[in-house]
Amino acid sequence: MSAAATPRATGSGIPEADVTRLNEIASRHLVQPWPTAGQIGDESRGLIQSGEGVYVTDEHGNRLIDGPAGMWCVNVGHRCKALADVLYEQAMELSYNSPWYTMSASSATLAQRLAAYAPGDMSHVFFTTGGSSAVETALRFMQFYNNVRGRPDKKLILCREGAYHGSTYLSASLNGRPRDRDWMDGVDDLVVRLTCPNPFRRPEGVSAEGFTDWLVAEFEAAVAEHGADRIGAFVAEPVMASGGVIVPPAGYLPRIAELCRKHAILYVSDEVVTGFGRLGEVFASKDVFGVEPDMITFAKGVTSGYFPLGGMMVSSRLFEDLRQSNHPDAMYAHGLTYSSHPIGCAVALKNLEILEDGLLDHVRSIAPYFLEQLRTLEDLPLVGEVRGVGLMACVECVADHVSNNPLRLDTEVGRRIDIHCQELGLLVRPLINMCVMSPPLTITKEQIDTMVGILREGITRTQDDLRREGLWNG
Repeated sequence: MSAAATPRATGSGIPEADVTRLNEIASRHLVQPWPTAGQIGDESRGLIQSGEGVYVTDEHGNRLIDGPAGMWCVNVGHRCKALADVLYEQAMELSYNSPWYTMSASSATLAQRLAAYAPGDMSHVFFTTGGSSAVETALRFMQFYNNVRGRPDKKLILCREGAYHGSTYLSASLNGRPRDRDWMDGVDDLVVRLTCPNPFRRPEGVSAEGFTDWLVAEFEAAVAEHGADRIGAFVAEPVMASGGVIVPPAGYLPRIAELCRKHAILYVSDEVVTGFGRLGEVFASKDVFGVEPDMITFAKGVTSGYFPLGGMMVSSRLFEDLRQSNHPDAMYAHGLTYSSHPIGCAVALKNLEILEDGLLDHVRSIAPYFLEQLRTLEDLPLVGEVRGVGLMACVECVADHVSNNPLRLDTEVGRRIDIHCQELGLLVRPLINMCVMSPPLTITKEQIDTMVGILREGITRTQDDLRREGLWNG
């Protein structure tokens, strides 16, 4: 029997009357992320009742592999008692303290631990509540830094098409997915977008070997056009996660970092997804990609999703520049009620301990197998490319090779794959036509085999659907 055909373990589901009641409550009162105008305030979504290890259980008692690990975040897996115990113990000892005039032992200790892992001279951390607030914090710090140093015009931000950096006003302004910006405002006058570093979708006429040179030349042209004296920061995910797990071409990030140093442009590495084990390291910027940025933003895996926490690592050099300025009384008027939350920091410390105690080694050893098995799906006609690094990968399906607007069919492809896979025992996070796999880091080879087998069957069934309905002839 194939992995895809293996019956799922099932348990007792939520009583149907309770499911109906919860759906009605959600439709009346719960506003979900990313709603459309036609559904906003009147929508319910799939109900998850429990999780354990790499699995979640839905309202019907069906056990599903959590392919995206929640939102790239449940790194140590669901129902980790060690994290739950620490959360409880810290809450009973100190549930909250104001970061405006006090601190906790867990926040100070975590700052020290993270500084030991951060590249270069990053010895300071400002804790936030998540990834969006971490990126927002870094951008506001860049503005403050240049104001204090007498460079009030050095505020432009370089980012890339296809990127995702958050949902707060400044961070969302950097997002490079057009559908995210179609109906939302942003500070477009502060943002300069560069080409997505996706070798699979590189510009026509550019060779794979020459793509890095092309991207570097584009960056240099942008600096020449807008002026280095006006560009404050370059913000980049080491791997573009929500953009489709875009792994940059070799040498691209280090060469861009060199240009940033040359032109006094702060390099902000957005490691909200790639940090805390996803690529086998606590921070991937230097250890995986050879880059020492000026700031690193992080969130998600720092607590494995057990408590909202994020942060901004900052180079000591930048703080020294501020201390040496002519404005010692200038205030970085930025803070959050839940900055340095004692529970979040305590959970993060235990999470880091779990990563250090063999889980990082496990990721490094199993990642090649994970990618090798997923790449076997490239023999399916609907699959255009499988790409990834560490324990994050994307299976990009391409149904429409000729239309100028393939979005409608691509969206249908992703929707159907998701439905079929969920019926077979796998949660998929379809980004339109892209199936993103970023499972909990505890996943085993046997679980990878099951996951890939289900995904193969889900794509195969979708191919059959499209052929039968005359939507695709691949």
